[in-house]
Amino acid sequence: MTTLDVDPAILEALLRARMPFGRYAGCPLLKLPEPYLVWFSNQGFPAGLLGQQMALALEIKINGLERMLAPLLDPNWNGDTRRR
Repeated sequence: MTTLDVDPAILEALLRARMPFGRYAGCPLLKLPEPYLVWFSNQGFPAGLLGQQMALALEIKINGLERMLAPLLDPNWNGDTRRR
């Protein structure tokens, strides 16, 4: 059996992270559509923490773990992706 040593702070930060630009500005990263994340993966994720979090969000989606984390997401987010 393999164990995975993951820093809970990384996951906690991902759960709070929101897309800072573009059509999905304000959307939680874990709510971004998978095709959008795949496009970024092919083009290159942004540098720094945002890119790391987007890559992690994609891995979570690819491996079917999104439903497990859904209850931890911000319940006040209503799906609105319009710019504010």
